[in-house]
Amino acid sequence: MTVTMDTQGFAELEDALDQLSKSAGKGVLRRSLKKAAAPMVEAAIAKVPVDSGDLKGSITVSTRLAKRQAGKHRRMFRDDRASIEMFLGPSYDLGDGGRHGHLVEFGTEHSAPQPFMRPAWDQDQKAMLDRLSRELWAELDKSIKRAERKAARAAAKG
Repeated sequence: MTVTMDTQGFAELEDALDQLSKSAGKGVLRRSLKKAAAPMVEAAIAKVPVDSGDLKGSITVSTRLAKRQAGKHRRMFRDDRASIEMFLGPSYDLGDGGRHGHLVEFGTEHSAPQPFMRPAWDQDQKAMLDRLSRELWAELDKSIKRAERKAARAAAKG
């Protein structure tokens, strides 16, 4: 399946991120992504079948994968230390719900699929990208002002 998106403003975003240190820029990206994805987490939770045990409590946004998932994950930007990846879905670290999330989503030989992640994505992807845009610029603005205040304090000290 191919998904096509029309994006704008990345050159301006890159210029604004260049005003910050690499670590501050990564913080901006992480905080923005986490805030923008929160409503999608809620949508996925709402779509989880009632009888799925601890699955609802395991859905989260994180920068980390479980050890087994991380071993199979192929990073798109393997050598780019400035890249940020966030993962949304059932977490193995938050109880047993994450361990069977894929079985609920895709089904098994004995049970029909009961998707919750894909419908949440389909429902919220455009709104999430709009939220991400707003969050990125708000976080950038805060971080740039914070960096300017810090530089002014350092200059005042001599």
